[in-house]
Amino acid sequence: MPTYRQLFAVPEFRVLFLNRCVVMVSVAASGLALGTITYQATGSAALTALAMFGGPLVSLVASQLLLAGSDSVRPRTALMLQMAAPLVANTLQAAPGMAWQARFALLAIPYVVNAMFAGTQWVVVREIVPEGSFVLARSTFNLAVGGMQVVGYGLGGVALLWLSPRDLFLVAALADAVCLVNVRLGLRDRPARGSTGGNVVRRTAAVNRRLLGSPVTRALYVAMWVPNGLVVGAEALFVPYGDGPLAGYLFAAAAAGMMLGDLLVGRFVPVARRDRLIGPLRLLLAVPYLVLLLTPPAPVTVAVAFAASVGYAASLPLQERLFLHTDEDVQGQAMGLYGTGLMVWQAIGALAGGLLASTVSPAHAMGAMAAASVLVTVVNTPGLRRSAPEQPAALNASGSPSS
Repeated sequence: MPTYRQLFAVPEFRVLFLNRCVVMVSVAASGLALGTITYQATGSAALTALAMFGGPLVSLVASQLLLAGSDSVRPRTALMLQMAAPLVANTLQAAPGMAWQARFALLAIPYVVNAMFAGTQWVVVREIVPEGSFVLARSTFNLAVGGMQVVGYGLGGVALLWLSPRDLFLVAALADAVCLVNVRLGLRDRPARGSTGGNVVRRTAAVNRRLLGSPVTRALYVAMWVPNGLVVGAEALFVPYGDGPLAGYLFAAAAAGMMLGDLLVGRFVPVARRDRLIGPLRLLLAVPYLVLLLTPPAPVTVAVAFAASVGYAASLPLQERLFLHTDEDVQGQAMGLYGTGLMVWQAIGALAGGLLASTVSPAHAMGAMAAASVLVTVVNTPGLRRSAPEQPAALNASGSPSS
């Protein structure tokens, strides 16, 4: 079974892992800075929230046009561009006297570039780690992101006691510069996996259609997107359900459960057994929340949030299947489409949960969202069988099964 020692023995993995951690510090620092400046300039809570967390909406739109860049640009170049874009944006954000509208325009720059190369990092990770180690590598990144988000926002909040928002932008720019140099010096240059010619917008649309049109990969995307999104819709109701410290306990319990699931599935579950856990983990993600239809006491709900979130780990072996059923020349775009669709369904789930909670109690709305998640998992099970490891049928750039 793969181990952390084997992963971190790979120099390029250490480079990418370090970058992931430092990038989260940059994101937290720049987000706090922009949110603070926006609130000072507008007094609007909505615009402040958009400044801090609205960037993925830009990625959502851009990814529909540019995702093919994940396979048509040399990986090291793509990752360097992902570091250079926030470096430029954060450096410009540090300029004094800039209107908040212009700051929003700068905010879009890194997210457009990230959308173009959304899947590049995961293709490189899969190539450099020992065979059979991708799930462990992916879970390691997930654990790092969760931990560094807490550290980054915590340090950023403390730093605002001594530093101005402009200074935080400079801190973020410095972190981006470190990442840029780290990628340039620490990663080997590799050729692009896919076509480097033609119209990237047309190619993006064509491959997206093929991936979503194939009964094999479509069922994989449904399994990775929809049950998760519906349960996120339940989690989006933690605040109206808890209305106070309880909401914080629920979010903390859910985060802890998700990290535990990544750790267990990524490190301790044997490869041969991991794939067989997809169905049980998809059900675990939602079934505990059905208890909320009975309006249990608060401690039970905290336990439910913790236990259910372990089920998010099903996405790890599902990503393994996605790699199995796509050729190298489209794997970057395939992973980028996964990330984009996940954001879309999380937004849909949150909206649906909020609308449902306007007609029934938050507890009953959470239970109903969980029931919908279970239903999708059950209905999608026959389609998911088509992607079982013993039935490989990889899709190439034209969308046809490869030989």
